[in-house]
Amino acid sequence: MERTELRLAVLIDADNAPRSAIKDVMAEIAVHGTPTIKRIYGDWTSPNMSTWKPLLLENAISPVQQYAYTTGKNATDSAMIIDAMDILYSGRVDGFVLVSSDSDFTRLATRLREAGMMVYGMGERKTPAPFIVACDKFIYIEVIRAAGEKARAAARAAEQQEKAEKARLEREKKEKAEAAARAEAEKAAEGKKNAPEPKNPKRSAKKQAKSSEPEEERVPRAVVELLVDSVESVADEDGYALMGDVGNLLVKKQPDFDPRNFGFSKLSQLFKSLERFELDIRPTNLPHVKQMYVRDKEEKA
Repeated sequence: MERTELRLAVLIDADNAPRSAIKDVMAEIAVHGTPTIKRIYGDWTSPNMSTWKPLLLENAISPVQQYAYTTGKNATDSAMIIDAMDILYSGRVDGFVLVSSDSDFTRLATRLREAGMMVYGMGERKTPAPFIVACDKFIYIEVIRAAGEKARAAARAAEQQEKAEKARLEREKKEKAEAAARAEAEKAAEGKKNAPEPKNPKRSAKKQAKSSEPEEERVPRAVVELLVDSVESVADEDGYALMGDVGNLLVKKQPDFDPRNFGFSKLSQLFKSLERFELDIRPTNLPHVKQMYVRDKEEKA
């Protein structure tokens, strides 16, 4: 089974997971599979847990209530382990993502792997080594957060650059429209009756300039960055990614993604409209069946 096709159960220990990085964590999980079960465990009657609410709603994570029966004992761990075993025996998933920095989940990770499950661990650098090596793959949250911040900083810089470029283009369009209006006025003054004179030269020039706007202006910069990141995540060594894999990852990252939101009936048409991407259509062993690949031309080696 392909990595991106894995059905994953995401179990989060709210007592040992940084809430500020949860959005980046969920984006990272989407690269490794489809999170079919998303649960977070904690004592939600505690006042300091209230800040989790908007994050849970935004990422569709189900909170599981677990009271702290005794001071100093972590009842959350027990609830999370029991649920993990119930999910394991249900046969509904292919792997687990354990988000915690607590070594108490070491035995759970080992048991899940013994049952043939793929186990991803995500925690801070303070995570004890036994839990790390018990997972098939362990990813530090600091690394995930840094990558997310870098992507957001790049998106902000690109957005500012885009605004500056749009402002420059608007100035040029305005100057051209005014020049066209002056030329039309001069022709009319000279009595050249054969030259068509629009009722509103400025409006006509602006309308013509607007119709010549590139397709890139339809697509927000944030969406372009989403396309870039998704292509990079599933690309091969040559930088090419299968269009179907990119489409699946886009939906997992952003469930409301649809090329029709930007005026395109297909994802391939959206990519074709952006000069940043290169498309490659390749034949297959089946007659009349071809596969389309996409590559980011600006990808750094």
